[in-house]
Amino acid sequence: MTAPKDVAPDRRTAVLRTPRFWLAPIVVVALLMSLLAALYMGGILDPKKHLHDFPIAIVNQDEGDTVTTAEGDKPENFGNQITDALVANVPADKVDLQQIGIGQARSKLDSGELYGAIVIPSDFTKRLLILAKASVVPGDVEKPVITVFTNPRAGTFGVGLVTAITGPALATVDTKVGEQLTAQVDAQLGGNTQVSGAARLSLAAPINVLTTPHNPLPDGTGNGLSAFYYALLLLLAGFTGGMIVHSLIDGMLGFAPTEFGPRYVHNPAVEISRFRTLLVKWAVMLVLAPLVSGLYLAISTAIGMPAPHALALWMYGAFAISAVGITALAVLAAFGTAGLLVNLVLFVILGLPSSGATIPIEATPTVYAWLANFEPMHQVFLGVRALLYLGGGGSGDLGHAVLMTAVGLLIGLVLGVTVTTLYDRKGFHRGTVRPETAAV
Repeated sequence: MTAPKDVAPDRRTAVLRTPRFWLAPIVVVALLMSLLAALYMGGILDPKKHLHDFPIAIVNQDEGDTVTTAEGDKPENFGNQITDALVANVPADKVDLQQIGIGQARSKLDSGELYGAIVIPSDFTKRLLILAKASVVPGDVEKPVITVFTNPRAGTFGVGLVTAITGPALATVDTKVGEQLTAQVDAQLGGNTQVSGAARLSLAAPINVLTTPHNPLPDGTGNGLSAFYYALLLLLAGFTGGMIVHSLIDGMLGFAPTEFGPRYVHNPAVEISRFRTLLVKWAVMLVLAPLVSGLYLAISTAIGMPAPHALALWMYGAFAISAVGITALAVLAAFGTAGLLVNLVLFVILGLPSSGATIPIEATPTVYAWLANFEPMHQVFLGVRALLYLGGGGSGDLGHAVLMTAVGLLIGLVLGVTVTTLYDRKGFHRGTVRPETAAV
């Protein structure tokens, strides 16, 4: 392909020989990808190391029982001992171990405020003492059960963390209770009767730990990932949709060239202010948002995704797409081509690792928790998760998501109106820079 006639060969050579021509794309891409790698890999490699304020409940319903000793009867409550041992052994700086009742625990599990709950039943001590008696007296007996409820609706990765935290802690407790129970049996027998080997093995590990999900997710939720991918779709519809609207409208208004394969088109520039151009783009985005949100919902439900609050999901989806798209277009209006990088960093590079959708925020470095306070991806995920998994509530997650989405929309509106009006008043009209005056 021959060079354009209006570009002199000596100028073309000068541009190509300029170090900035080669360094600019290399440096920008290298820095962005380094930031991407640091944030993404730094957030997933060692979640247990970065645990902080990870909420798990311990529900002690044990009513205790009376133990007969040589000194007489005395009250015993193994549930209290286990609770105290867990509180002492579970690192308080990593796990927020909440001692609450069963009703409150269920409510917090339903709303996604807890990743798990350890429940000690009311007859726990009584069953342990029956197990001790059964070691020397024939009869059928079952080990007492401690139930660990996981919460897949709060995040599937959180299920694994709950198991990793409670498993070793309860194993230690099981050993200590076993030692205590064995010592009590030996003391009561006084060496006159030998406990069988099988009975001693049972006494050494007297607790049966049962791990079970609380309110399991239905089929069609991608094992708890559907909320994340749906939220990502909404964010991409606003972010990439805004980019496409920006490029196409600028091309049709003559502010930027457009290429279709080998065909190069550069329409004559239309006399229109920056502010009105932005209003046109916003209007297109407002039409697209409910349309795309409806398409997402229709396609997702058609292929099997449960949507218990379909109307609310469509409405919030349209709102989120509008807010992200309007803000992305405002950033482009303010920063021009550099706005592409700003949007990429804001909505993708910083957004995905701080979303809390795949790995809980409480299992990532604290900087991610700070980013989650304002990053759009986290807010959108909270809203979608509340509508798909948490009955539309989620301890105020939906209300929080709507509020923060509205704040983001307001910021985009203010930024866009302020900057484009200022540019128009200063006479920074959009035009074509002559080749001979362009900076090298």
